[in-house]
Amino acid sequence: MNKIMLVALAVVLTGCGKAPPTETVEALAANPERLKELREQCKTDRAKLGDELCNRVAEATNRRFFGDGKTPYTPPKDPPKF
Repeated sequence: MNKIMLVALAVVLTGCGKAPPTETVEALAANPERLKELREQCKTDRAKLGDELCNRVAEATNRRFFGDGKTPYTPPKDPPKF
């Protein structure tokens, strides 16, 4: 009887753990329509969405804008003429 209660308690406690985030930065960066929708929601009602999700939205926006950061800067061979 004690073993059954111990197993039941362990199952209940593992079910109470924090759920993983549903919207990852990578998934948001790959889906521009969803990213745009969430950016608008973060602008209008950040308290409803929460800081964690809005921070992920901001990071995904930065990754889409700046890229992965692995592309080196290559200046033009000829200087610009003004």
